[in-house]
Amino acid sequence: GNQDSTLYIWLPTPPDGYKAVGQVVTKTPDKPSTEKVMCVLANLTEQCETASWIWGSNDLNFYDIRPSNRGPQAPGVRIGSFVAQRGENTNPPSISCLKNLKSLTQIMPNEKQIEAVLQVYSPILYLHPDEQYLPSSVNWFFSNGALLYKKDDVSNPVPIAQNGTNLPQDPNNDGAYWIDLPADDANKDRVKQGNLESAETYVHVKPVFGGTFTDFAMWVFYPYNGPARAKVKFINIKLGKIGQHVGDWEHVTLRVCNLDGQLYQIYFSQHNKGQWLDSSQLEFQNGGSNDFNSPTRRPIVYASLHGHAHYPHAGLNLLGKSGVGARDDTDKGNNVMDMGKFVLVSADYLGSQVIEPAWLNFFREWGPHIDYKLDDELKAVEKFLPGKLKDVFENIVRGLPKEMLGEEGPNGPKEKGSWNGDEV
Repeated sequence: GNQDSTLYIWLPTPPDGYKAVGQVVTKTPDKPSTEKVMCVLANLTEQCETASWIWGSNDLNFYDIRPSNRGPQAPGVRIGSFVAQRGENTNPPSISCLKNLKSLTQIMPNEKQIEAVLQVYSPILYLHPDEQYLPSSVNWFFSNGALLYKKDDVSNPVPIAQNGTNLPQDPNNDGAYWIDLPADDANKDRVKQGNLESAETYVHVKPVFGGTFTDFAMWVFYPYNGPARAKVKFINIKLGKIGQHVGDWEHVTLRVCNLDGQLYQIYFSQHNKGQWLDSSQLEFQNGGSNDFNSPTRRPIVYASLHGHAHYPHAGLNLLGKSGVGARDDTDKGNNVMDMGKFVLVSADYLGSQVIEPAWLNFFREWGPHIDYKLDDELKAVEKFLPGKLKDVFENIVRGLPKEMLGEEGPNGPKEKGSWNGDEV
């Protein structure tokens, strides 16, 4: 169409006790009739914030908005409004979001509906062709020699029972306990490699946006996270011990509308952060395989080599700038995980219908903390670099997420900020 049309953006001025929940766009400079504009009682609104940038020209930018307070108990509703702002992004914007004053769980899915949604939308997870460290089920990890260590009795680790029934259940992360690989080298190396056949996703279901959407957080467990690699201009470098740790929890989150059952977005976890993408930006394939006679088209997720960060497309994702940084490489390998093989581990709104496994309430680290000297690791790598690149490389590496720098096992899913909040 004609890209040179003039548009006029109007901010409603509501009467006392009311709030505007959107701006008005017209093609003429004539002020819109108040009959065309509706405002909302203030007690039915929530403060909102700008979310993602939509479009901009010169110093005028458009953003979509979302409630500032988000999480399973937050009543704010995202209604698809936008805000136009001049200059830099400012929060809070001049308009509000709606608030759901009724039960947030009124239209949440029951167990059968959860299963139906996940049959349709569960992703297909592609592991890199060179990946050595595959996912496994938690129980495979436990039954193949994983050990529970106690700080005051390190020489007497204890085998872990199925479902982690002998793991400490108090909600403390005090360093008193941790999980590790089997003690003998042969089993240790075997367990590091994981067991794709046993792998399953662990699903946490929760309401968001005032119960108008459901988040399906789908967690994948890897017994081991492999060493990181770096790219320095045209040079690829292995980073020694950097990035290695026992126990690796990764996830994707499906955001599904409770009003129409459509998949709106997927969140891809990437180390200590991640990204939301609309469903229109995703790759899909038919069913759980390449059978194009299958009626179901499911999203594709790629796990990065060794680090297992999740991405929507194959290729190099560089954690750095100017051609220098840690590499997150993704590609389609022969090892593929159907994330539709799942266990529902938590859905608070369903009460006693869902029994959480004991391992979910283990709040300590899923791997030991092992000290190594980062300076020594960097020097071992920097000797291969031209002088002017050494400082650039070191600054990039030191700025990487702590999950990639220290040999430290991660916390379990319940310790993540997104468990009781929104993804960041």
